[in-house]
Amino acid sequence: MGKVQNKKLNIVVVVVPVVVTVVLLTVVVVVGLLIIKKRRRTNEEFDLDRATIPRRFDYKELVAATNGFAEDKRLGQGGSGEVYKGVLSYLGRVVAVKRIFADFENSERVFHNEVRIISRLIHKNLVQFIGWCHEEGELLLVFEFMPNGSLDTHLFGNKKTLAWNLRYKAAIGVATALHYLHEDAEQCVLHRDIKSANVLLDNDFNTKLGDFGMAKLVDPRLRTQRTGVVGTYGYLAPEYINGGRASKESDMYSFGVVALEIASGRRTFRDGEFHVPITNWIWQLYVDGNLMSGADERLCKDFNVNEMMSLLTVGLWCTHPDVKQRPKAAQVIKVLRLEAPIPEIPKDIRYNNVLPQHSNILQQPPHYSLESPPDITTSLVYGGR
Repeated sequence: MGKVQNKKLNIVVVVVPVVVTVVLLTVVVVVGLLIIKKRRRTNEEFDLDRATIPRRFDYKELVAATNGFAEDKRLGQGGSGEVYKGVLSYLGRVVAVKRIFADFENSERVFHNEVRIISRLIHKNLVQFIGWCHEEGELLLVFEFMPNGSLDTHLFGNKKTLAWNLRYKAAIGVATALHYLHEDAEQCVLHRDIKSANVLLDNDFNTKLGDFGMAKLVDPRLRTQRTGVVGTYGYLAPEYINGGRASKESDMYSFGVVALEIASGRRTFRDGEFHVPITNWIWQLYVDGNLMSGADERLCKDFNVNEMMSLLTVGLWCTHPDVKQRPKAAQVIKVLRLEAPIPEIPKDIRYNNVLPQHSNILQQPPHYSLESPPDITTSLVYGGR
């Protein structure tokens, strides 16, 4: 009997420690696996957050991306800030960082307005918004980098003459972007600063409309909205300058000016004591039955005649003095794609945009904004590098 009891005791002495050890090892393994899984999940969530677009950036990230906003990274400057080229190392992505001057009047208003509007817009012909940063007194916006810079540098700068097919592609791209903003976006957006400097070109010369610092969401119950007058001289619709009423039609007017610049290779604005706006010049050619003389001479007639005629006519159509006669973006796209006939514009229209000699407004630089009261300031432009 005693031997049996001793044998049982020995078995217990051996088994219990083994079981306890196994249980402890199991607990340790399970806990370890849970910790690893939790860490993986945390890292995945962190990486997902870093890859989400648009997102909030840490100030240190953007300082590192631009080498401390180094001078050799600066792409351009406007009245309200500067644009820098940067690299997000963890994504291996080149970006453009827009740095709004913190001491600029209404700087926070410009910043919040652009973030609020561009965050809800996604379209192939709009510059992609990647994120923002509002830390340490800095107001920073991050966009996709556009290697070929802005359209105006190709039309008016010292670069090689932009080929006609690329110009025409740019015109259709801007019209397509406007159609999206006016008709297809969740809420209608008025850009209010359509100009060749805000038309950017990617590596393949695809068109991307940028700079929404002056943009405005439209109350769907209203056809027009009275606002402070903002924008750039030479591109503003007369009814907008005189009455402060922004509308789809005022955006289309600005597009019309850009269309004429693309076709003619001439700026709407020129320094000097007296300047006939591009709309008046092209209009006079149209009245004289000599519209094709408005084509850019640097193209050496290397263009599709029907396309050139379409673009010049569309430019006049969009800048029609009568707001009600201006086309919608969809109509423009059809004409430019040669899917609809070129419109006949009556020749008894008067373009009264010629400014008087010694007008004060001529002393303003090309990129500025008119405000009453002061509201949002000039857009930023940059050239690709």
